[in-house]
Amino acid sequence: MRTIIVRLRSARAEAVATLLFIVCFGYPGAYLQGKEKKTEVDPNDCTCRLFQVLDESRGGKLDDFYVLGDLYQDPKSGDQYRHVFKVEYDKSHAFGKLKVYVRAVGKMTDQQLSTYTPAQLYDFGETDLEKFVKTDCGAYGKAGDIDLQPNPDGALATAAITDEARKRYDTFLSQYVLPALEKK
Repeated sequence: MRTIIVRLRSARAEAVATLLFIVCFGYPGAYLQGKEKKTEVDPNDCTCRLFQVLDESRGGKLDDFYVLGDLYQDPKSGDQYRHVFKVEYDKSHAFGKLKVYVRAVGKMTDQQLSTYTPAQLYDFGETDLEKFVKTDCGAYGKAGDIDLQPNPDGALATAAITDEARKRYDTFLSQYVLPALEKK
């Protein structure tokens, strides 16, 4: 009986010593794991600026905001088109806070541009060229960001986020969406 009591005391002492070691020095396995690098976000990043503008001026929510974009030439047909953007933002969403839909309409006269609203022009386009989905501040292409491109049948499907997609996203936001929101 005495040997059992001595063994129990010894086991308790070992358990207490092990627990004290873990508390004082931490679990050694924690030091073997890599730590996630926290990348700092550039405060001049167009997404951060857009989020800040929308949070301050629109209470973190934007529905169905339409903006006219640039004229461009279709490489296949040679016809001229104009980009039209639809922007939605909701700060309370965990994923997909910002959605930017891109459509194209044929080249229009000045009279047509003054007669129709950007929302009407967007509806004339009927087919989405691209859709950008952004969750957090920072460069486009982080985890949670999505680029949707049309399939041969015209439906949008997830595509890899390339350098070209990043450039288009940055250009559309910085040259068209942000200036239009800051002007209002």
